[in-house]
Parts: sequence; C-alpha cells; structure tokens
Amino acid sequence: MTVEITRVAGAAIAPYLDALADLRMRIFRAFPYLYEGTAAYEREYLASYAGSPASVVVVALDGARVVGASTGLPLVRHSDDVVPPLARAGFDPETVYYFGESVLEPAYRGHGIGARFFVEREAAARGHGFRTAAFCAVDRPADHPRRPADYQPPGALWRRAGFVRRPDIVGEMVWRDVGAAADTGKPMVFWLKELA
Repeated sequence: MTVEITRVAGAAIAPYLDALADLRMRIFRAFPYLYEGTAAYEREYLASYAGSPASVVVVALDGARVVGASTGLPLVRHSDDVVPPLARAGFDPETVYYFGESVLEPAYRGHGIGARFFVEREAAARGHGFRTAAFCAVDRPADHPRRPADYQPPGALWRRAGFVRRPDIVGEMVWRDVGAAADTGKPMVFWLKELA
C-alpha cells in the first residue's frame, strides 16, 4: 500500500474540502457517530478551515484519490460548542489548538496513517505556538443497540499519541442519527495533550 501524506494549510485546503465532506458523511455514518450528514452542513462547517491561516488538513492520498484526512485549527476558530467546556475547565481558549475529525477509509486502517495524522497536526499546532491540543469524541453507552459486536474504540491510539481522556470535561454536539426523525444532543468527552 502506497499512501502519500501531505499537510495543507489555509487557502490551500479549499481543493480538498469536497473530498473531506464526502469522507465525513460516509465514515461518520458508522458507529459510534451514526451521523446523518448533509452536503450543505458540511460546506458550512468546513469553510472555517479554509478561512484560517493557522488551520491544517492532513490528507492521505492513494494516487490522486483522497482516502483519509484529519483536521486542526485554533480552538477559537471552531464552532461555539467546543469552546465553553474547555474555558469552564480553566483553559485559555486562545492557547488551545483543536483537532477536528480524522476520517480514513476502512481498507487503509492499521497501517500507521492515524498515528501520522496526530504527528502532523501536532507539528502544525506547535508551529503556531499553541500549548495544548484538544479534541472531543462522542460518548455512546457500552450497551448501545447499534454498537457492532466487533467494535474497537480508538482510545488506545489516542493514548499512544499522548492524549489523556478527561471525563470531567464534557460538551454537547447536536446532529441527526442515521434513521432518526430529529436532531438530538450527544455528550462529547474531551481528550487533551500538553504540547510544551
């Protein structure tokens, strides 16, 4: 398997946004997100990445095809749902770099690409002088009826990358689950790493 990993920032992100939107909608349909995305929402959400010179998208390419991507940007440039939980926990939002999604087609998993996504995003965060990296992940119950029997939570990868789960810092994001009639709020637990 030959996959090229490239890091793009600011306006250079724009050519990858459609592929990233498509990956997000496909990959996040699976457990645990069960996300019923729309192209319109994806365009609006991802525009913030192309609009910030301190943002980053790490792209995994198999030839010309985008098979994975991972994002990051200053926390204060992200939507308002991720800033308050960290501010309440005593973090200065101006010093936090937020790691957005990491999405990778299943056939490409288990080859170190996810670990490389962390390395590249941390390099971007440090390059812009940020002291803390953070992300949050949906917290579904262990007995969720749509949890596949073979589901492996990604926490081990995140811990190997040096992140610490902070169950005391929880936010909420709202989206429509696949097959649901309405949007509902989901608890999002934060993971943090000090970069200094």
